[in-house]
Amino acid sequence: MQSAALPYATPPLRADQLAEVLDRHVRWVKGLPGGARANLALADLEGADLAHRDLRAARLIGARLSKCRLHATNLAGADLFGVDLYEADVSRANLSQSDLRAARLRAADISGANLEGADLSAGRPVDSAVNRRARGPEAPDSAAARVRLRAEVLQRTAVAAPRGEFGVCTDLSGANLRRAVLTGADLNASILQNADLSGAVLTNANLCDARLSGANLTGATLNGTLFRNADLVGTRLAECDLSVAELSGALFARPMDTLGLEIQRVIFDHERWIDSVGQRGQRAELDGADLSRSDLRGVNLSAASLRGVNLAGAALTGARLLMADLSGADLDGANLVGADLSGANLSFARLAGADLTAVRLGPAEIKDPSGRPTGRSWAANLMGADLTRAFLCGAYLVQANLTDANLDAAELHGADLAGAKVQRAQLTGSGRRRAPMLTSE
Repeated sequence: MQSAALPYATPPLRADQLAEVLDRHVRWVKGLPGGARANLALADLEGADLAHRDLRAARLIGARLSKCRLHATNLAGADLFGVDLYEADVSRANLSQSDLRAARLRAADISGANLEGADLSAGRPVDSAVNRRARGPEAPDSAAARVRLRAEVLQRTAVAAPRGEFGVCTDLSGANLRRAVLTGADLNASILQNADLSGAVLTNANLCDARLSGANLTGATLNGTLFRNADLVGTRLAECDLSVAELSGALFARPMDTLGLEIQRVIFDHERWIDSVGQRGQRAELDGADLSRSDLRGVNLSAASLRGVNLAGAALTGARLLMADLSGADLDGANLVGADLSGANLSFARLAGADLTAVRLGPAEIKDPSGRPTGRSWAANLMGADLTRAFLCGAYLVQANLTDANLDAAELHGADLAGAKVQRAQLTGSGRRRAPMLTSE
């Protein structure tokens, strides 16, 4: 199946057409004759080089700017509602007072950028006060047209984009925001899982209801930062002064030492069992255990029995769960980035909204009792699993059994599904960009 990318109103602009739009915009900014504000709404500019350009107050609603070069570009006050900046280079750009609601900035490089006063909250087809202030008054018909266009963009992207009770969420998962200036920025309900915010300035920023699982905020400035009801499970907060931030209702990880002595012993004995190839320790049996919001990053629970376990919202980045039995487990919203689940049994497991970026869910090599390869393998089983809105970017799903799985609105960009079984799998609306080929063998 081909990519289910957002439909665009026009084919990609030719270089000469784009050059003319940019030239007229600069003349408009400077108040020179022959100028016109750049209107690139829904334009397909994927991979374009727009570094160091002056695009202040430009209209880029719903534009595709994935993998674009926007280094040091001036986008102050720009209308970037619903824009796709996946893997774009936006480092040192000026995005102050810009409208980035419902934008996709997943894996983008935004290091050193100025996002002071930017609106990165969830998207609704209405103008925000901050952007009305930034761009000044406009004709009523122009404002109405932009609202209608926002509604169209949301309608087209709402299935694929992260969303919640606040609308279509701005997605900054895995983005590089090192030393970015986010003073006064509105990041309400935004997705910042595994984002790098080390050294960022978040003074008076609004991060209420934001998802920051696995994010790195080391050395960030948090004076007056609002984290009310934010997900901070597995968030790195070293060298941060949390006393100057608002943290009421925020969710933190449950450290290993709070899980109870019995669970700690079971995990410890299991890792000994793995390391000794079954000679010491004991295989873990944690069926039905409550490990929700646990910090289990890098844990080795390969071949463990975890049937029906509650791992909702858990931090499992880099975990090793090869051939583990997670049938019927609850992994809703879990952070599994880079985890190895080769050969795991996830049949009828719940993984709604889970981050499975770069996860290994291919076949596991079967070894004999002495640890030597047998030449046989065991495929991962996701039969009947609920993967709605899950992130599977770059996931390795070779030969995986996805029969009857629900992949509605799942993000499959760059996923490898060679030989995967997808009979009766629900794929409607899967991702802004699906994997290039799904087989039903």
